[in-house]
Amino acid sequence: MEEVKIWDYVIKWGISQTSTLPTNLDDWTKENFLTLKITLQQCLPHIRYFHLSSIEVVDKIEPYRKILDKQLWKDINQHLLIPDRPVKSIILPPRSVLITKLPPRAEKPRDPFSTIISDEHAAEISTWIDRRETAYNLTNIPYKFELILRGTRDGFAPQTFWNMCHGHASTVVLVKVKGTDEIIGGYNPLTWDKNTDGKWMETKDSFIFSLKNGNIESSILSRVKNAKYAVLNRSKNVQISGGPHFGDFWMHSEKSDFTLDDVSYRRSNGIYYEKPIRSSSLSYFSIINYEVFKIVRKTI
Repeated sequence: MEEVKIWDYVIKWGISQTSTLPTNLDDWTKENFLTLKITLQQCLPHIRYFHLSSIEVVDKIEPYRKILDKQLWKDINQHLLIPDRPVKSIILPPRSVLITKLPPRAEKPRDPFSTIISDEHAAEISTWIDRRETAYNLTNIPYKFELILRGTRDGFAPQTFWNMCHGHASTVVLVKVKGTDEIIGGYNPLTWDKNTDGKWMETKDSFIFSLKNGNIESSILSRVKNAKYAVLNRSKNVQISGGPHFGDFWMHSEKSDFTLDDVSYRRSNGIYYEKPIRSSSLSYFSIINYEVFKIVRKTI
């Protein structure tokens, strides 16, 4: 198992031992961090901090740096900047994995990259991103869809979206609507930022959509028409209930779980985008799953 995943499981386990810890990490007090530090005091010395990448340290360790000894945190940062300089903290050896060579076997079909959309859908979304008149097919899709978040894996709390998607640009949000065949979503070419006080992002390249699926006979593409209100980075105080927001389509939950109430919303008449994207006349809906992908151009 990757070291960063071990860290994630340790943190999740530690938090689960104390029900009084706030859900939003930004609301934690010094005492909250001390409580977690005491809970994990037998676990923390076994993490291979010095074998984590700089991105993993910034994204995963830094938010919980207050549970680490000051010298250890200082040494971690020094090691990232000057890896050859000695540190005072103990550097544990990297974890080794015994790899057993097995005889070759028939190649298994690859697992689908998404539990919501197909490769054909990915080609269609890629065509929209590049504004092509000729659609991409399965052999010439120029993008990789790299999974950032999956509701059935990572949970449906709105705050999870902001924590996991913060700093990511060129993302597609995909939503499976409860009780229907509908797959709807939005494309944001800009960067999600959880540290704003609520700021609209201006772009002419975002769009919202619904995809052909089941009883849905054709896909609908709705490009932004009011670029100043294309995508909203929600303020910190509403991230506990508000997820991604695309002008005329947004995800919301007063119960902090998108699957538990019917308050996610799409506007029935386009104000910021060209047209409505749902076949249903109902504006509010709940979901059964959602995914967020980072769209990365393939290298040749």
